[in-house]
Amino acid sequence: MKKVFLMGLMAIFMIGAVKAQDTKQEEPTSGPKIEFTKKEHDYGKIQKGADGNCVFEFKNVGNEPLMLGAVKASCGCTTPTYTKEPIMPGQTGTINVRYNTNNIGGFNKTVTVPSNAVNEPRVVLRIKGTVLKPESTPTNN
Repeated sequence: MKKVFLMGLMAIFMIGAVKAQDTKQEEPTSGPKIEFTKKEHDYGKIQKGADGNCVFEFKNVGNEPLMLGAVKASCGCTTPTYTKEPIMPGQTGTINVRYNTNNIGGFNKTVTVPSNAVNEPRVVLRIKGTVLKPESTPTNN
């Protein structure tokens, strides 16, 4: 009798576990929603001292104002500036990222964008590339 009771109890827990896996989390239908045109920028191979600026554009595709939190870079060689005013539904904003191209070699950096978006409250943007060593010019002595 004890075994039958335990088997029945286990069956109930197993059915509950299967049902819990079947439920899908649906995306909220209201609130601010952020959508980026791109989340990665590849500088490719660039010269030392070259322009290290790039722009990430985003749009509020939700139905309430979108607010960005403090946008932070993964290191001091990358400086983000961003739209600080509320972005109304249907409007766009930008995050400008400047990489210090005086650092020779490959780089792969991130910029974290927190917001009140219901679809992606934390977005990670990526910049990458290689800063080439300047070619030495021969001296005529």
